Amino acid sequence: MIIAVKRTSKKRLIIKIISIFAVIAMFVAYYSHMSDKFTQDAKKEKLEKMSQSKSQLEKKRKSEIEKIIYREVESAVDLVGQLNVRNVKIIGNRIVIVCDPDTNIDALVVRYGTMALVKRTIDDIKIAIDLKYVVESKYNENN
Repeated sequence: MIIAVKRTSKKRLIIKIISIFAVIAMFVAYYSHMSDKFTQDAKKEKLEKMSQSKSQLEKKRKSEIEKIIYREVESAVDLVGQLNVRNVKIIGNRIVIVCDPDTNIDALVVRYGTMALVKRTIDDIKIAIDLKYVVESKYNENN
């Protein structure tokens, strides 16, 4: 046997109103929570895109500088004469070119001036070219 106890209509009406307000409050709380979560996700995504774009710009900048250095080494070797060059190294921010002792380096000295340090020995000629000013001028010229 099932017994159903009915309450008075005032109490049922108050309970319905309270339950409706509780449901509305839950929806409002859920909506505010989800909107905060979506804004945080959007901010994170935006920061990730910015960091990726910065890293891509940095990679592009590095590759451009590498190409500038490579071209500068090629032109320096062409000025000295490729047959006379024994070794080419990049040490720090300088290009070090080791040449035969009877190499004519006047064209190189004229082009680079004081940026080219020359050391003549009996065995070879060592030329150190400062890359800082060369790269700065060429990189600023390209951009």
